[in-house]
Amino acid sequence: MITIPYEHRHLPTAEDLPDSDETPVDNELQNDIPNVLLNLLRSIWGDRQDWFWGVDMCFYYELNIEEPEKSKAIVPDAFLALGVERLTNEGGRLSYVLWQEKVLPILALEVISKKYNGEYDRKLLQYQDLGILYYVVYNALSGRRGIYKKHQSLEVYKLINGKYELIPSVSLLQEGGKMVWMPEIDLGIGCELSNRGNWEREWVYWYDRNSVRYPTAEERAVNAEERAVNAEMMAKQERQHKEKLVAYLKSLGINPDEI
Repeated sequence: MITIPYEHRHLPTAEDLPDSDETPVDNELQNDIPNVLLNLLRSIWGDRQDWFWGVDMCFYYELNIEEPEKSKAIVPDAFLALGVERLTNEGGRLSYVLWQEKVLPILALEVISKKYNGEYDRKLLQYQDLGILYYVVYNALSGRRGIYKKHQSLEVYKLINGKYELIPSVSLLQEGGKMVWMPEIDLGIGCELSNRGNWEREWVYWYDRNSVRYPTAEERAVNAEERAVNAEMMAKQERQHKEKLVAYLKSLGINPDEI
């Protein structure tokens, strides 16, 4: 567990610290999955201003007061902080600086690339030592040989008595998916097969407490269009039914306006 040094009067801010580890995102999933989750949160928590989802952003957790640029940082593929300002200024955050924000992220996400980078050991221990409650690892290479063979595609670890424990996932009926409910966040995180931008594969999503997946903006638009089409069809059928009834009544010599 880390401590935040507040005893110094002039602590460096995000503007004073490097805001990149100069390591580029090395595959499409490491960019797409965190951003899918971000866009979903913008919809799910659209009326809330007390959360921040950082994507590929420096998280500074230990201050070097003598040489601030050497302060310790880690760059998760994504992380979630609750109880902080959603927007700090017009330009947004350059980095997430713990002694400035005063709130430890509650969740860190790593998406494993083709080149293993310690997600199941070194990074897991690092997030554990930091005291981050949930550590989520998505592994598109699960079930293959080597270190990936014994791991599921989505694993959620929770900090219990200072140690990470793997939380069992709940199997979902749709598309053979799975989900883990996180009560402290009031969200579930899981994965299932779906199609995004003509890319059919397993994607990571947020779920409600009933294991129902939150739809993406594209899906909401399609659903809205389908509802409009269905409403129009029902209105047309009602008009046709009324016209047939009027014609039938007239054939019987009955004035429909007198009924």
